Amino acid sequence: MTTKLPYCHVDAFADRPFAGNQAAVMPLDTWLEDEVLLAIAEENNFAETAFVVTDASGEADWELRWFTPSEEVRLCGHATLASGHVLLSRDGGDRVSFRTRKAGVLEVARAGEGYELALPLIRTAPDGWPEAAALLGAEPQEVWLSPDRYGIYLFASEDEVRALDPDLRGLRALGNDQFICTAPGGQTDVVSRVFVPGGGVDEDSFTGSAHAALTYFWTERLGRDSFTAFQASQRGGHAICRRDGDKAILSGRCVTVVEGSFFLP
Repeated sequence: MTTKLPYCHVDAFADRPFAGNQAAVMPLDTWLEDEVLLAIAEENNFAETAFVVTDASGEADWELRWFTPSEEVRLCGHATLASGHVLLSRDGGDRVSFRTRKAGVLEVARAGEGYELALPLIRTAPDGWPEAAALLGAEPQEVWLSPDRYGIYLFASEDEVRALDPDLRGLRALGNDQFICTAPGGQTDVVSRVFVPGGGVDEDSFTGSAHAALTYFWTERLGRDSFTAFQASQRGGHAICRRDGDKAILSGRCVTVVEGSFFLP
């Protein structure tokens, strides 16, 4: 017997279709087996598929899990924003909360024509990783790392970041790390590109979790609490990043591209 599951395809951190980062959002009545969730994510073949189930614990409105085509991940910002967009558009209200397995309770709230996503602030510190830096295609001015495998590589200019042609096979061999390459921007305060080949995403279109790390890095560097950001991927994605205590608040818009059903045998 075939089971029909609700399915939405959303472009997150985008104000038009075909921009930002794609996510599938699938509200479920109950959790499916992990291997089924992974198979669905592989079939969708987006950077992440978000699955949500009503949170019976009462700690949040929904439980939320994210899967790439190859694994479950500990934090995904763009698919959380997309999930908030789908549920607030469907159910109404001004905000929605999600209980996650690794990142605590996350919240998406309406903000003008878009949304604000609250993520844990990811702190990095000056460090070095010569093996990674040598694979990026240019020498970074500084390297900042976190214990959670987020690495920030600072370059002098936006042009330098856009011109990077990293050795993706070499980076993949270093493990499931985010290689976040950033510089002061031209039309925005900050520009970045994010490579996660060890996690199955050679270059991400827009990475919310990377911007939780960039929020700490750039507010420390700029000496102010907020900045505008552009991720210079092929699709491109925009956000306003704000530091609020131990939270990174990312503001962005979403566009629903497809609504339909996923048929599960």
